Amino acid sequence: MQQSKQKLWTKDFIIVSSVNFFITLIFYLLMVTIGVYAVKEYGATTSQAGLITGIFIIGSLIGRLMIGRFINAIGRKKTLIIGLVLFTLASILYFVDLGVPFLLFNRLIHGFTMGMAGTASGTIVAQIIPVTRKAEGIGYFSMSATLATAIGPFIGLSLSQHSSFQVILGFCVVLGIIAFITSLFVYVPKLQTSTKGSEVKGFKLSSFIEPNAVPIAIITLLVAFCYSSVLSYINFYAIEINLVSTASFFFLVYAVAVLVSRPFTGRLMDSKGSNYIMYPSFIIFAGGMLLLSTATTSFTLLLAGILIGLGFGNMQSSTQAIAVKLTPPHRMGLATSTFFIALDAGLGFGPYALGFIIPKTGYSNLYIILGIVVLVTAVLYYFLHGKKERATMAELKKSGLA
Repeated sequence: MQQSKQKLWTKDFIIVSSVNFFITLIFYLLMVTIGVYAVKEYGATTSQAGLITGIFIIGSLIGRLMIGRFINAIGRKKTLIIGLVLFTLASILYFVDLGVPFLLFNRLIHGFTMGMAGTASGTIVAQIIPVTRKAEGIGYFSMSATLATAIGPFIGLSLSQHSSFQVILGFCVVLGIIAFITSLFVYVPKLQTSTKGSEVKGFKLSSFIEPNAVPIAIITLLVAFCYSSVLSYINFYAIEINLVSTASFFFLVYAVAVLVSRPFTGRLMDSKGSNYIMYPSFIIFAGGMLLLSTATTSFTLLLAGILIGLGFGNMQSSTQAIAVKLTPPHRMGLATSTFFIALDAGLGFGPYALGFIIPKTGYSNLYIILGIVVLVTAVLYYFLHGKKERATMAELKKSGLA
């Protein structure tokens, strides 16, 4: 009982969550504005603007892949600070006008540094959260990104309508500096297990990817792929069904749904196991996608946003918690990196792949198809993790530990 009351909201937890909020806010703020800026200021083509927007995620993937291997050798706090310094410097380099090639290069570097800082913050928070409150803690930590997902695009679009892009860039630099200064005050306890030498020798796949986290990462990749259709195409769909004004509130109700539910789902997962959260989330997410496909009124569209928030929003934090729980403490960096690689790949490459399907299906049919894909993924989850989780929880109940 003593252990179950360990403090979650420590100074360090709040600092790392705040840092994660700031860097994610910058990411989403630029995602909705950089393409238009590239077309207006650099004369970029539509395809170049798309590449400028998306190459950030490629950089983030590379950053997560590389830093997951070396984070223990460098040091977790040091990795976070270096990542934030480079992240802020990349934000400043947007002011340098050397044409589209340099802008592409800087977007790639900016993404790499976010992958570096994001993996470090996720690893640190997984380390400082009490073991008995792991899912609950990661759920709260993920809320910082959820808030940024809703606030970032809103600020970006508002600033782009009333200010120049230079003001947007200046705002991003200020946020980066605040994140860096804040990170200096975090305390990261040393790991009990010393494995620095073994982490960096050789060229095994396991040096870059945590094998224990791969099954749940596959699930993460698939559900993120489905969610990317909402993230990228909801505005286009809203235009088609004449609900443009309502669509601006879609991610707001999505964020509210996540914020309201996370405190309960995290505790339930810690006490009842991941299946208790994951299976309902699959059903709710699929229901939200199917409802979205039939949306003709503001109420239906926003209700779909609530369901998708309850479904995908809670799956996102739950799958991260599963990845961390399945991994030894000294490989948390790789587990966190593996999870985010899958998440970023699904969100980043999903829109590109779905862009080939939409002309043949239309948006409504696309959401129906992806709703079905979510349900199929639930079956895959059973075989990759759910079955084992069920057996584990049964053993714990037998022994009186759950």
